[in-house]
Order: sequence, then C-alpha cells, then structure tokens
Amino acid sequence: MPNEVAAIAPVYRVPAIGLLTALAAIIAIAVPLIVGALSDRCASNWGRRRPFIATGLAVNLAGLFLMYVAYANRHTLTQGNPAHEGTIAADAHLLAHGSFVLFMLAYMVVQLGNNIATAAYSGVIPDLIPKDQRGRASGYMALMSQAGTLFGAVGCGLLLEHAPEAIKYLVLSLFLSGAALVTIFGIKETALPTPPSKLEWGPYIKSLYINPKTYPDFAWVWITRALVMLGFYGILPFINYYFVDVIGIPQDHAGAVASELTGVILLTSSVSGIYGGNLSDKIGRKRVVYIANTMIAAMCVVFVFCRTINEVLLAGILFGLGFGAYTSVDWALGTDVLPTKSNAAKEMAVWHIAMTLPQTIGAPIAVFLIGAFGTLKATSATDQVVHYPIAGYSALFVFAALCFALGAFFLKNVRGAT
Repeated sequence: MPNEVAAIAPVYRVPAIGLLTALAAIIAIAVPLIVGALSDRCASNWGRRRPFIATGLAVNLAGLFLMYVAYANRHTLTQGNPAHEGTIAADAHLLAHGSFVLFMLAYMVVQLGNNIATAAYSGVIPDLIPKDQRGRASGYMALMSQAGTLFGAVGCGLLLEHAPEAIKYLVLSLFLSGAALVTIFGIKETALPTPPSKLEWGPYIKSLYINPKTYPDFAWVWITRALVMLGFYGILPFINYYFVDVIGIPQDHAGAVASELTGVILLTSSVSGIYGGNLSDKIGRKRVVYIANTMIAAMCVVFVFCRTINEVLLAGILFGLGFGAYTSVDWALGTDVLPTKSNAAKEMAVWHIAMTLPQTIGAPIAVFLIGAFGTLKATSATDQVVHYPIAGYSALFVFAALCFALGAFFLKNVRGAT
C-alpha cells in the first residue's frame, strides 16, 4: 500500500496514506455493528458465523481485483506541496485526482468485505471456547494473525518485490481464499434451534451503548485497548516513509526494508504471543499487559534515536516481544468482560470499535505531527517525493509511547479480571 500510494501521489504520500487509513476505519467501525447483530440472529444451516465469512470473502476478492485495475491504470499526481497547503487542502487535491479516488474506492470495497467476515468471526471464540481456555485460544489467534501478516509482508515486500502487480494481487487472493475456506469448513457450528426474533433496528442501535456505570470493566478494557491501538495505528501506516525520511532508504526499496522490520516484529511477537496467552491463564491478564506495554512504550522512544537499519531491527525485536504478549491477552480480556454471551458478536463489535476508531483518529494526528516541522528539499533533481524531517517522526513515536503507557496505567481500574 505505501509503495502504491507513493507511485500514485508521490508529493502527497503522507496525507494520502493517512486519508486512506482514516476512511477505511470508518467502514471498520460501522460494518461490524450491523453484521454482528445480523450474525447473532442468523438461522442458516451453516450456523451463525460462516455465511458472513463466505460473503465477506467474495466481496474482499472483488475489492482486490478493483484495486489492481485502479493501480494498473493510474495517472501520477506530482504537483503541489501538502506541507505548505495544510492537510485539508491536501485532501482536496487527492479527492480531485481520479486515479487516487478509484484506488481509494476499491480499497473501501476490500475493507467492506474484510469487516463483513471478521465481524462474524469475532463471535467464534466466545461462542465455542470455555472461559478458562480463552487465554490460550487468544494466544493461538494472535499467533495465526501475526503469521498471516508475516507471510503477507515477506511475500509482497521481499519475495515478490520485483514481481508484476498482477502477480502480487493474485497471490494475495489465493492465500485469502485458502485461509477463508479452511475457516469456513473447519469451524463446527450448529444452527440455532429456534428461529431468531426479528431485529428491531431502533432498540438495537440504542443497545449499542453499553453503560460504563453498569459495566465498568468493559468500559475500561475498551479505553485501554483504544489507547494501545491509537499508538500502534498512528505509527503503522507510516513505517515505510520513516525508512525513507529518517533512515535514508530509497522509496523503491523501502517496502522491502519495511517488510524486514515487520518480519522481525512478527516473528518475535509470535513467540511471546503463544507463551503470553498461556501465562495469562495462570498469572492473570493484567500483569502481562503491564509488562508488555512498558516494553513497547520504551521501544517507541528508542526508535526516535535509531539511524541505521540494524538499530531499527534490534528495537523491532524487543517491540515485537512486547506487542506479541499484549495481543495474546487482548482478545481474552475482551471476552472476559463481555456484558452477556447471548449477543457476543454484537458486543464484540462494540469492543472492536476500540481498534477501528483509533485508526480514524490516529491517521490525521500522525499526518499533523509528521508535517508539523515542514518539509526537506529533494535529495536529487529526479526525486519527486516530498521528504519530512526527523523531528516529525520523533513527535509521532513519543505520542505512541504515551498511548501505550496510558493503556497499561488505566487497566488497573478493571476489577473483574485479574
């Protein structure tokens, strides 16, 4: 994504990736709330969750095809300077550029399909896993999520770095289909024994508000997760550009280097994730989060001072160990404090907003912080990419560190989980 955005709008690469992330997150907020309710009431012979996973797969594949078409027929936008015009003006330029708009709309279709599937999938663990095994199940889920991200990053960033875009999209589609089909035919669901009640949308929308006074543990877990995700998704979309502007990697090679960092983080987080989930069943979720968040907050500060690839990779190893431990108990904490189990998918969708809403907020904050210190001159006459100073990325990493630290601090208010 960062390389494709830089190819379409090199001058606007930072606000462009921020705009894409923020708009996609709006879909990720709205769709699970609708699909979660429909999934809870689904009377299909396939069960409640699998019909939506299959539908989401089909929409996702259509979106990937449209993204490829938009990218293959792109027209590059090279005029203007978003740092001098401000974020709103930069967004206006981008939204007036046909190639970027088509690419953005195709990405929205991908997000729609992805969230249809994952909204239903989020109900599987509370549906099928006993409470005393959810830490282990959450650890396995984190491991598989990280493994998927790892293979995607390594595949597209390293193994397929110089492959035609058509091959990249084809490989993504094949792996997505294979994983989804394993899920669809591997989950052992049973149909609802009686027809579900008709969904009344008015009362349902009101029910989405889960009173923090009635369910304070759910509220605090929601807040702490939102803070952690605000820090994480504030950084994630801009790692590619961090390598370009701070470490000095050329844009056409930054994707491969970002994939190396992603691989390092995911490999170490996979190790700590599986052990962290098992450990949390024994010593408690909160202790694992305290240690994990302290580590990832510290590593964010370390990233500020890194100037070589090796320094970044070393910090990435420690960041991965901490983040893997956090994600291993993330789902377990959420399922532990659900208000009810009968509406698990709906309540998990509300909990899921703690991950998606920060993406909408975090992207504009990150764009502002990176651009707050102006821009640098191009490194050569042929360099069309606008570069940003180290100070902007330093401000972003410090902001993320604060979010991670607060995510651990406020968890002390959760009383119903250890």
